[in-house]
Amino acid sequence: MTRCAIVPVIVPGYFLFNNSNATNGGYEMMRVDTKSAVMVTGATGYVAGWLVKKLLDEGFTVHAPVRDPHHPEKVKYLNQIAERAPGKIKYYKADLLDEGSYAEATIGCQVVFHTASPFKLNVTDPQKELVDPAQIGTRNVLEEVNRTPSVKRVVLTSSCAAIYGDNVDIEKTPNGILTEDIWNTSSSLNHQPYSYSKTLAEMEAWKLNKGQSRWELVTLNPSLVIGPGINPHATSESFKLVKQFGDGSLKIGAPRIGFGVVDVRDVAEAHFKAAFTPEAKGRYIISAHDTDFLAMAQTLAEKYGDRYPIPRRAMPKWLVWLVAPMVNKAMTRKIVSLNVDVPWRGDNSKSIRELGMQYRSLKESMNDFFQQLIDNGLDIMVDS
Repeated sequence: MTRCAIVPVIVPGYFLFNNSNATNGGYEMMRVDTKSAVMVTGATGYVAGWLVKKLLDEGFTVHAPVRDPHHPEKVKYLNQIAERAPGKIKYYKADLLDEGSYAEATIGCQVVFHTASPFKLNVTDPQKELVDPAQIGTRNVLEEVNRTPSVKRVVLTSSCAAIYGDNVDIEKTPNGILTEDIWNTSSSLNHQPYSYSKTLAEMEAWKLNKGQSRWELVTLNPSLVIGPGINPHATSESFKLVKQFGDGSLKIGAPRIGFGVVDVRDVAEAHFKAAFTPEAKGRYIISAHDTDFLAMAQTLAEKYGDRYPIPRRAMPKWLVWLVAPMVNKAMTRKIVSLNVDVPWRGDNSKSIRELGMQYRSLKESMNDFFQQLIDNGLDIMVDS
């Protein structure tokens, strides 16, 4: 497959892509121009914030359906971006569970980015809090796409959680590495319900896509997303996770839970490229590093280790197994057994080859993220 790379805009209102198969002087005209509107669901979210910034900076008009478009705190960070960008943002009232509520926001859009989906681990009703918003929400958005003739491509924010459920699953894969060909078959409502919700949502999207022939679907499967947010007070689980490295929670040690990790700014770039690279298709693992909880913490030691209780050693698995459920009810002993001290391995080569992705270093992502937490006073504890 020919590798496409985004080059500067040289035709007003359009992107051109280097494509050796094209007959137009070595370039292929992109199928979406910057004069066309795009829709971003969940626009006030962690990943979507950087995507909206990218789109506005490139001159797009962004349709942003949100629960309460008149809530000043919810939209103020996006408004600040829009004030300095050539693009425009328009807000619409919508809810994932309300059928038809995305109708107005979808009108006139040629690309739809569906990023909205809950990411939380401590839940009391996983069906209501995770599965319904993810699966029914995806159905409601894509059925609206089916009713909107202008839409040519949908980019869905899925997750590596739709590929695997627990780290031990990776040991059963071909060559012991996750690829886009693999689906999560081990999660359920009672075990790893977040992963289960992402799996059902992505399956729903592919089902709806295969039922028509007008619009294309590209799904992105990020690993654990970290890095500074457009909204420094976002409620992503990633903020809670990294905060533990500085608030004393893990002063005695960090469990070696294997993760794939990727910077939120790179995830936003991947969305943009997935939308506007004509040859993009299928699923893409968006992940920069195969790492673990302790290794992530160690990237902070040089700059912050003398001021904050950055964990320096691994917490033994037997101790994690003993105390984790008492500290966090979502961290069951089954999860500990299947994930702690089990490495994570994912293949990101398709995203590099077909989308031209270039990923930030783990140290840059972690340090930028941690500094944002400090700057915004999010309960980071100075070591004494």
